[in-house]
Amino acid sequence: MEKNDNAVSVKIDEIRKQISDIDKKIIELLEKRADLVKEVGDLKRRYRLPFYSPDREKKIYKMIEENARGNFPLKSLKNIFREIMSASIKLEEPLTISYLGPEATFTHQAAIERFGLSLHYIPEESIEDVFMDVEQDRADFGVVPIENSIEGVVHYTLDMFVNSSVKIVSEIYIDIKHNLLSKAQSLELIKAIYSHPNALGQCKGWLKKHLPNVPLYETVSTAKAAKIAEKDKEAAAIASLAASEIYGLNVLASGIEDKTNNTTRFLVIGKYIPKPTGDDKTSFMFSIKDRVGALYEILAPFYKNRINLTRIESRPSRQKSWSYIFYVDVEGHIEDEKLKSALREVEKLTVFLKILGSYPRAQQN
Repeated sequence: MEKNDNAVSVKIDEIRKQISDIDKKIIELLEKRADLVKEVGDLKRRYRLPFYSPDREKKIYKMIEENARGNFPLKSLKNIFREIMSASIKLEEPLTISYLGPEATFTHQAAIERFGLSLHYIPEESIEDVFMDVEQDRADFGVVPIENSIEGVVHYTLDMFVNSSVKIVSEIYIDIKHNLLSKAQSLELIKAIYSHPNALGQCKGWLKKHLPNVPLYETVSTAKAAKIAEKDKEAAAIASLAASEIYGLNVLASGIEDKTNNTTRFLVIGKYIPKPTGDDKTSFMFSIKDRVGALYEILAPFYKNRINLTRIESRPSRQKSWSYIFYVDVEGHIEDEKLKSALREVEKLTVFLKILGSYPRAQQN
């Protein structure tokens, strides 16, 4: 038996040596990649090109999907490359990312999902602050929520685009998973539950079944709730798993949301329009004169050019009573000839038309 154990140990050591040799090659290749990245950074700096390229990012993820054999989990492989790209951007230019905070919110999670851990992040108290950070060059990019599959559109984000000069450069979809976090070791010890109103509403059924007599308290964010739970051993927070790590909380229950198809879409805002990838979205807003058939006339050019509208939303313009601004997402890039043709027709029929951005379409989880 001992002889067999020794043979197995020898075999494991041999395999581990091969793994170590591969690891050394990976490091060597990453170092070579870093040298090339620095060259690209110098060229971008010289010719004033953007340091973050969503179109290039999408090509890398597509390359991963095409070349992965299946032995290594695809999601993990993408996460590894996300951090490689994050470190590479930092080598080119240490970018700053503003997001709707505080730390450990789902917007923070979305920002890291897109930009990785190597860049500098600024948590802001409001969506307006994120927009202003980008406009006034305090941040290179901003991350804000735009819509939730259950709660609907975030109207304040839409309204900010009316007077802002920023562009949408990317989008991110995050599955919202709610967790009950506390310093306590069991549900029986919980005397109060804190969270954002949306999170409390989305977990109403679970809370009624498992903690029916525990009072609920609203907070400005799920991260704020986690901060309260950090200081009160009889309190619990409904928040993200990231919040449990940051604030040192136990996960008493995970996935407590009543509906599993709870997804939030986030936008990355910047100051330029990325290059087309062949799988893009374009967002724009427009206003029309209040007359019969006006909206039908606006939408007709998209039907004629076989362009798919993925979302349309109306908001009061706040400039004139009973006048509205329409926000639209369509498939395609602003450089596509069919979309150009449709928008030229639309412009003739509108009081004003504003392109908010063309950007790679994100995959929904």
